This record gives sequence, structure tokens and C-alpha cells, in this order.
Amino acid sequence: MTRQDLDRHLQKNTAPRAMALFGESHFFIDRYATALSRIDGASVLSMYHDEYDFATAKAHLSQGSLFGDQNLLIVKHEKKLPKGELDVLVDLVGKNSDNTFIYCYVGDDVKSVDTAFKGKHTGSVRFYNPYASEARTILAQEAQKIGVQLDNQATLHLLDVHHNDLALACNELSKLSILNKPITVRDIDEHVYGLSEIKLDAFITKVIEKKPFLDDIRMLLESGVAEVYILTSLSKFLTELYLFNTTIKLHGVADPLLVLGYKPPDFIVKEKASLSTKISFEGYKKGLNLLLDTELKMKSTGSPDAEGLLLSALLKLQSVL
Repeated sequence: MTRQDLDRHLQKNTAPRAMALFGESHFFIDRYATALSRIDGASVLSMYHDEYDFATAKAHLSQGSLFGDQNLLIVKHEKKLPKGELDVLVDLVGKNSDNTFIYCYVGDDVKSVDTAFKGKHTGSVRFYNPYASEARTILAQEAQKIGVQLDNQATLHLLDVHHNDLALACNELSKLSILNKPITVRDIDEHVYGLSEIKLDAFITKVIEKKPFLDDIRMLLESGVAEVYILTSLSKFLTELYLFNTTIKLHGVADPLLVLGYKPPDFIVKEKASLSTKISFEGYKKGLNLLLDTELKMKSTGSPDAEGLLLSALLKLQSVL
């Protein structure tokens, strides 16, 4: 079915009890999963990513409710669940009208995701990224809900900062609400992770890849970026690379949700995953110790010139990585 079909089902309270939600828009997947899970008094079991266990999920839908309430199972995963397991879970929903199963697939390979969801009590929706005009409207609505004042220009800029990723843009609204004033483009540049950070990331990548960086750091410092901020950003970046490296070794895949807690644009994930494997464990250890020692010196009372400390640390870092 289409997103509009599901909207009509939700309005009439006739949505299928076994639903597969997947596609390019994680924002819509999360939004409709929330709408479908609004069941008063339901016994809810939510299993996200590696928390998923088939035996536990099956047991939840197999148990009877002592009070006649519904059993609600929500599974969100970036990997496809085995069709045989999905068949069992969907079948349990079909056999018991007190069961509801919502399967949120947030991986990239959407082929055959909903094969198990065939039948009168089932449904599936592939969510595509909204057009720019729709994304702008939705972001403005979400801002209004929590009392954030965004004019049209600020709304467009917030989406642009996050490469039109509606989920990431909406996640920033709670941070902006703390300012308790109409939000401007400048506020977004100052308080939101986005283009300025990506430019800093590009500089840090140059350093780690042992490329010339003096012209870049001069531009950063002249634009007002503090030396200690560059240093701590480099420590954060290197730590993320180490976590990507470890995740790849443990799971065979670079899972940004495990490392960052959210999914940034794919090109950022691919770049960091690739870069992470080029550094040895000893390189990570020496590099992070160097950066932490330099930060301590930079923050100490009576410390030497901050710019000189930073340049020295960057050159040493290139030699130990």
C-alpha cells in the first residue's frame, strides 16, 4: 500500500495488525511506527537492532494476555530478518486478533523486505524521501508542535545543513527550543551540527591522511575557530574512527547506529568506515594519548601559545598514525 493508504487506515482505525515499514525515509518509518503502536493498555515488547531475538519475539506473541489486552511487538533492524522467522511472527498475528507486529527495516536493500507480509491481516509500505517542499512543510509543522519559531529561510537552511535528511533536521528542534527565541540562520550555524562541522571534518581527514594542511588550518583559525575546539574535534573524530574500526571487526559492517546513535548521510559513513581501517590499534592509542596530553597543556594555566601547541600536535599526530 502507499503512505496515503496507510493514512486512511489510521484515520478509520483499520490498519493491518502485521505491518512492514521500510524505504529511504527513516523519518516516515519512525513516525508511522509510533502511530501504529498507539494501542491503549498493550503489552509492548520493543527490540532494536542487536536486541532482536526470535525466541523472545515468538514467545511474546504466543502468550495470552491476562487482562484481554493486546500483545504488541516492535522490531527495528538495519539487517533483514530471516523470512522463516517473519513468517512465524506474521502467522501468530493472524491466529490471534490480540496480537500486533510492526517490523521496521532501516537497511538499504529493500528488495523482498515484505515478502512475508501477505494476507488480509498484513500490509507493507515503502517510504520514499519527501520532496523538498513537503520536507519543508513537515519540518515547519514539527517545529510548531514544540514551540520552535522557524521562518521559511531558517527552515530551508536547517534542511540544507543536513542534506535534506528530515529525520536529522527534526532531531535538532529540541536543541533549538532551548534558545527560547525566533530561530535565525545564524542560530542554526552556531548550534547545529552541519556544514561547518563537515568542513572541519574535511580538514581533520586531511590531517589523518597525512596530507598538507597548513593553508586549511590558517583559514579555520582566521574564521574564528578556536585552537582547543579543533583539538577536541580531532579527538572526537579519531574516537569515532576507532569505534567504526571495532564495529567492523566485530560485526563485519560499519553500523553508524552503534557508533553514533543515529544515521548520518551515507557518504559520511562510507568515508569514516574506509578511513577507520587504515589506522592500526597502536596508531589509535598513540594518537589519542597525544591529543589528550596536548589538550591538557592547552587548558593549563600559563600554557604556551595555543596555536603553536596545536600545530606541533598535528605534525606529531601525522607521524604516529
